[in-house]
Amino acid sequence: MTQTDKSAPAASTRQGPLAVYRQRVAAGDLNSDPDQARVIERLDQLWRELAAMPDRPAQAPAPDNGARGLFSGRVSRLRPQAVAPRPARPRGLYIVGRVGRGKTMVMDLFYACAPVRQKERLHFLRFMQDVHQRLFELKRDNPSMTDPIPPLAKSIAGRATLLCFDEFQVNDIADAMILGRLFEALFACGVVIVATSNTEPSQLFQNRPGADAFKPFIAIIRRELDTIELDSPRDYRRGREQDQETWLVPADTRSSQQLQHVFRRYAAGQKIEPVTLQYSGRSFEIEQAAGPVCRFGFNSLCGRPLGPNDYLALAKRFPVVVIEDIPCMGQDEANLARRFITLIDALYDNGNLLFASAEAPPDKLFTQGEGSDAFARTASRLAEMGSESWLEHGAQAAQAAHSLSRA
Repeated sequence: MTQTDKSAPAASTRQGPLAVYRQRVAAGDLNSDPDQARVIERLDQLWRELAAMPDRPAQAPAPDNGARGLFSGRVSRLRPQAVAPRPARPRGLYIVGRVGRGKTMVMDLFYACAPVRQKERLHFLRFMQDVHQRLFELKRDNPSMTDPIPPLAKSIAGRATLLCFDEFQVNDIADAMILGRLFEALFACGVVIVATSNTEPSQLFQNRPGADAFKPFIAIIRRELDTIELDSPRDYRRGREQDQETWLVPADTRSSQQLQHVFRRYAAGQKIEPVTLQYSGRSFEIEQAAGPVCRFGFNSLCGRPLGPNDYLALAKRFPVVVIEDIPCMGQDEANLARRFITLIDALYDNGNLLFASAEAPPDKLFTQGEGSDAFARTASRLAEMGSESWLEHGAQAAQAAHSLSRA
């Protein structure tokens, strides 16, 4: 088992993360790592502080609108509600370090043990995507509302006393302008935050237009969270049978060769052959497939009339998808873009690994034309699908599918 394994420990919240970590080391599931142990000791302190707090009564859920997780339920037509006074909130933690050092693993170990009924663990890009959507809905449905951030923060705090963010980063000026006031409101509501990041707080959003306006948020992070470095000398991702570069630009000969290497690696010696998927009275011809992986050119996936059911069948059958030659799309190629959005939604919701070559980064693929505004959500999902934690989970699913195909 690799050091960045994210499987939840089989432990109740009566056991802290340090005890669980030591058990897993003793069992041989993890290698002993002094730097990781030091960070887990700090997380164990937070676990004890949370355990000592009186548990907040569960809040009645808002009406369900079909969504799941932190942002499920409606906050439109939201009326201000009094928030009961809370005991002093423990300081959260900002875990920073280079990739592959086990930041996600230690946070997930803590999250599984956290003695909090209302908690949420999510990728930070996904969180910000949902924040923008909820702010839009609040302003649309409450035209007289002058400031939607306080009610949004109360809605979030009503569902999660503990928020754990994986891969905290700030690359967008719109995010930067929201974060300071939103986090200030969340902390005022008693929310505890733990985050992992590759970037020191002082370097978030620096050397960008608007960086000076972001400095108050950095001050809030320093005031409310303890920054702790996890910089083990060993990169636990190196040597694993998986590639880390998922989005290759440009789509040239080098990228094609690299994707061929990815395809053969996940095929693991199984025969490469055409596969026909049968579902709901339809069939889907796949020219190149082997075990858990399939490979396409962009036009063969998005240049023909395929829809959600087709892409969902593909996602469920193949944990790993390789796509070559994704182009930039303009005003006259909205249909291509819509199919690509639908494809990525299916892969994202199913947790697939995606390796692709493209003419440009995701946020530059479709900037003008009908639906280009909605493409920002797809670009955000593609960024998350290249993250360390996503790759870890996807590799496990691919390995399980490979074992079944060999059986």
